[in-house]
Amino acid sequence: MLNIKRLMCNPLQENCYVVSDDSGECVIIDCGAFYPEEEEAISNYIGREKLHPVHLLATHGHLDHNFGNTWIDRTYGLRVEIVRADDYLIEHLSEQAANLFGLQLPQEETSVGRWLADGETISFGAHTLSVIGTPGHTPGSCLFWCKEEKVAFTGDTLFRMSIGRTDFDGGSYKQMVESLRLIAATLPTDTTIYCGHGQSSTIADELHYNPYLRV
Repeated sequence: MLNIKRLMCNPLQENCYVVSDDSGECVIIDCGAFYPEEEEAISNYIGREKLHPVHLLATHGHLDHNFGNTWIDRTYGLRVEIVRADDYLIEHLSEQAANLFGLQLPQEETSVGRWLADGETISFGAHTLSVIGTPGHTPGSCLFWCKEEKVAFTGDTLFRMSIGRTDFDGGSYKQMVESLRLIAATLPTDTTIYCGHGQSSTIADELHYNPYLRV
């Protein structure tokens, strides 16, 4: 059984997830922690539940999903794992901060720990997450799917009743449509999706109510 903790982070209300099982090992997905109290909330949860973080994963390279990468590295010794096609984003977070948010990152950036590839699996405890490439929002967008527990972390590709934007640098509506078709064809309807922003949903509900999945 998976334990999934959602922690909302930064001014864009991005969802960071701490995902664990009975082994005590956990993965941190999309650590967007920006304020000290957000870092404290994540570390307090990990400490209270006696968890051992073993992976820091990112669904894509946008800054709001990666504000906390340096803090995670310094606190837990984990560097981010992300699909290589987003290298131009993840390796230039300070430029994103300045150009998109008018911010200066308070800490020096850490490097990427591992480049992920479509189709590979990530192990922690007794569970695995499959990496499924879903370009469109960014070239390297992906989702993480735990087939046995029927859950998927969709980042900014698929939201509850909506989808991610495709008008940012590197975005492609054509690729987004192809990714949505892949999701609809691959994930069972009883899969719960945990999104990069907003509330969770199910594939069944999205197929029924989300107009963007009728493609």
